[in-house]
Amino acid sequence: MSSKDVALNILAAAGIPLNGEEPWSIQVHNEKIWDRVISQKQLGFAESYMDGWWDCDQLDVMLTKLLSINVLGMLKPSPALVFHVLRSYLLNNQTKRRAAENAKHHYNIGNELYSRMLDPEMVYSCGYWAKADSLAAAQEAKFDLICRKLGLQPGMRLLDIGSGWGGFLRYAVRNYGVQATGISPADNQINLAREKSEGLGIQFIQQDYRDLTGQYDRIVSVGMLEHVGPKNYQTFFHKCDELLTRDGRMLHHTISSNITKQVTDPFFDRYIFPGGVLPSLAQLARAVENVFIIEDVHNFGPDYDRTLLEWHKNISAKWSEIPQYDERFARMWSYYLLSSAAGFRSGNLQLLQCVFQRVGQRPTYITAR
Repeated sequence: MSSKDVALNILAAAGIPLNGEEPWSIQVHNEKIWDRVISQKQLGFAESYMDGWWDCDQLDVMLTKLLSINVLGMLKPSPALVFHVLRSYLLNNQTKRRAAENAKHHYNIGNELYSRMLDPEMVYSCGYWAKADSLAAAQEAKFDLICRKLGLQPGMRLLDIGSGWGGFLRYAVRNYGVQATGISPADNQINLAREKSEGLGIQFIQQDYRDLTGQYDRIVSVGMLEHVGPKNYQTFFHKCDELLTRDGRMLHHTISSNITKQVTDPFFDRYIFPGGVLPSLAQLARAVENVFIIEDVHNFGPDYDRTLLEWHKNISAKWSEIPQYDERFARMWSYYLLSSAAGFRSGNLQLLQCVFQRVGQRPTYITAR
């Protein structure tokens, strides 16, 4: 059976037409796509889209259909993918040096892009859409949800690990009166966070979490655990244990995988988040055994689908304002956003907020929603 026959059988099983009129139909421009996809799997599919070998009007819908039939389980892994997996088992892809390089690969591509894609506070994580009717409102609702889950009070020392452009800390300082510290290894983020937070007394440090010292009443991370890496989960939570006061509390907001794994999708590893791996809830639970209790797990993964579509709409309307990003980059970025949306819509990805307190005597935790 030829590569094209294999691919067409998969597309048929997913209900995806070839060169059809449906908006989720794949429009093929280069017949070499079939050998490339069958040999390189998801990386070949993504890169052939980046190279303009095919198009699809509703890319997110088409990818949702593929993910819903477990398309990867229908294909044998390539030697390159096997090597990728073995390498991830053997090596730590998130050492201090690699973590800094990985962060800069993604976050230092230019604030010009992120300022056009995100809301005015430049929040690069899932919004909370329960009562929100705009991206900015959804991000502010997410901020307040976190503050209420943490039980923030005036004067508390709050640490944000991986603080991005500082939006959450600005909200917490203005609305809850905390003393705030944020860290990130990406200099572009730290520099702009300081600029946007001038006069609020927030301390932003360009630093790896493993080098942190001090004591904090509350710890938060939003979109950070995806970058920690499976080999470092215990190290991460051990550091949180060192930093958190005896009666402290912490919340970690993370994209989560349904399955425990050591490696990420090759497309995301090469182009988007090098070294990043989505944790499973099982991995997080094992990493905190005998130290922390998971008081609450809140999954609002479908909200990330809507958030990603808002980001895609924003940036799609503004590529002409930032011509330094060429067409291949723009297609890569669209594939990243829309394939991520498909992951949440199909149930392959989750968005978890987990609240942690120490093992031992503690007050009853009443969660917020």
